[in-house]
Amino acid sequence: MKKIAVFASGGGTDFQSVIDANEREHFCEIAALIASKHGIGAIDRAQKHGIRAEVFAKADYPDLEELYKKLSDLLHGLGVDYIVLAGWLKIIPESFIREFNDRIINIHPSLIPAFCGGGFYGLKVHRAVLEYGAKISGCTVHFVNEVPDGGAIIAQRAVEVEDDDTPETLQARILKVEHELLPYCVKKLCEGKIIKQDRKVTVLR
Repeated sequence: MKKIAVFASGGGTDFQSVIDANEREHFCEIAALIASKHGIGAIDRAQKHGIRAEVFAKADYPDLEELYKKLSDLLHGLGVDYIVLAGWLKIIPESFIREFNDRIINIHPSLIPAFCGGGFYGLKVHRAVLEYGAKISGCTVHFVNEVPDGGAIIAQRAVEVEDDDTPETLQARILKVEHELLPYCVKKLCEGKIIKQDRKVTVLR
């Protein structure tokens, strides 16, 4: 069974969706939660489910390369096969991405390539969607490369933008879809059913 590590920086609702799906279907071993700071909700979720939680806070590692070197050593020691970014807001250096090439996936709350890249995270994404007047938004699971939100797309789900939406209401509806799409993609990845050739990704049934 493949081992994953989930990286989170906040409340961990996407993390919880993977935990819940895995408890039902047993498609992976969640070896660890990696938190970017102390006291976040994702840590509480890990502890509740008996999942190891480790904090790699910027305040503890002023050198970004040192932080990711220690993190890499931990992941290799745990035998982690894949990394799942579930609301990870910390910069990832290219050296780390190269080390885990095609083994890191991320979920982003828009239909990439729209409303993504540097500065687009959380409510900022949904606010930008509404300000632009877009009629469709959604979420995307993609492989991580050296370009923010620039890796090959694995799967996407669309959500209609309603006339009376606020950033908060749009976020809430998209989160519901995220909580279906992310576990689905993690399961397929761990089952060896995601085939990547350059930017073309095929998800096998």
